[in-house]
Amino acid sequence: MPSPGLRVLFVSPECAPIAKTGGLGDVSASLPPALRELGIDARLLLPGYPGVLAAAKDAREIARLTLPPSSIEVRLLEQELPSGVPMIILESPSLYRRGGGPYQDPNGEDWPDNAERFGAMSRIAAILGGAASPLDWRPQVIHCNDWPAALVPAYLHYAPPPRAATVMTVHNLAFQGNVDPEWVALLGLPPSSFVLDGLEFHGRMSFLKAGLFYSDAITTVSPTYAREIQSAELGFGLEGLLRRRRESLFGILNGIDTVLWDPRIDPHIARQYGADTLDEKRINKKALQDRFKLPADPDIPLLGMVSRLTHQKGVDLLAEAARGLAALPVQLAVLGTGERELERALQAAASRHPDSIAVIIGFDEELAHLVEAGADLFLMPSRFEPCGMNQMYSQRYGTPPVARATGGLVDTVFDYSPGALADGRATGFLFREPTAAALQAAVRRALTVYRNRRNWRALQRNAMARDFGWKPAAREYAGIYARLVGKA
Repeated sequence: MPSPGLRVLFVSPECAPIAKTGGLGDVSASLPPALRELGIDARLLLPGYPGVLAAAKDAREIARLTLPPSSIEVRLLEQELPSGVPMIILESPSLYRRGGGPYQDPNGEDWPDNAERFGAMSRIAAILGGAASPLDWRPQVIHCNDWPAALVPAYLHYAPPPRAATVMTVHNLAFQGNVDPEWVALLGLPPSSFVLDGLEFHGRMSFLKAGLFYSDAITTVSPTYAREIQSAELGFGLEGLLRRRRESLFGILNGIDTVLWDPRIDPHIARQYGADTLDEKRINKKALQDRFKLPADPDIPLLGMVSRLTHQKGVDLLAEAARGLAALPVQLAVLGTGERELERALQAAASRHPDSIAVIIGFDEELAHLVEAGADLFLMPSRFEPCGMNQMYSQRYGTPPVARATGGLVDTVFDYSPGALADGRATGFLFREPTAAALQAAVRRALTVYRNRRNWRALQRNAMARDFGWKPAAREYAGIYARLVGKA
């Protein structure tokens, strides 16, 4: 167990609900409170986007800094989140006070100055973890999340002691923050850092490689993904470095917010229900069919999907399988936004099969809850999935997932078989090959169970009995922090 009062700064570009594009936002909202329950003094560093500042109207200023060589003026503000976690806000209007999202403008294009924006975040975090910190509170460990925070270990490596230990968490290795090499000097890092054993990656500067190379420990968000990223298939060019550092690499399965995602008390669904009142789920099914303008047929299986609409998520496989799925027959309700080509492919499928397929392009948190509650099955045909959270939400809502056997999906969904159902393990349906045919076959397999009411109820209750809370993950992170501080 960690020492009481162990100080940890959790650095992230996202935190739900005030700044979220995906699962990282949920992790940043849920893991720090779980750490605090263990007695760790965990605090969050977050950029001052408009939504963050709007949610922190009572924040107080705790420091001002100027970052060379570009002389960026920064104010640090502090306010407690509703969860009780102290949030340190990095306010710099020129960097963060703009429309769009954390990484992209309102048109979906990456901000051209993202290197500067997240380089500043990393640099501030490193200052707070070093001898030059302007704050009385000084972290013993800085927990860095994904490429936007990945320069923290590099900055600390070149800073004088004392300095915090660093943990680098990879939520998705495909996003690396690779930029032109002139950013090395522009971000105040020494020329000597731009080498193979450092920031250089195929002639460019890599934020993520910096974190993987210089951090004291590396974690990723499921045990299976920790193994997968050491392979050429899913290592995205960094597999060699990750294999070199395998003794410092840990796969820790994400949790979910089990209060926010609880069908017994969920305010966003049409009818609350639990494992003993699963017949009430049909009210949510009708509400979901109405919302997606699908025929309100209680007997036809309804498949749901909430996702970024990307190649990684296997959305092209779903588009290819759409005709075959409609012919089974099933209904399909898809909520998400992403690559325009895939959005158009799904919309075209919906126009061809208006009574079977419906698509809503966009992000709607309340509707996402209704999809989980109203669907009979939940689709996750991902080509790779570091952890995934929707498959855990789905099981909690008695909506068995149909998922590809990869990453965290393997670690959280137990594939159906009669024996696994009988002994209480089966919770969903897995398929191996990343093909439309394999997806359709898995859905057909699921439908054979769906038509057997007794077996279906048993499968739903198996899934709803799983505990996907954050306590186990928090304890594992706490153990890593304690070992790093002990070494220091």
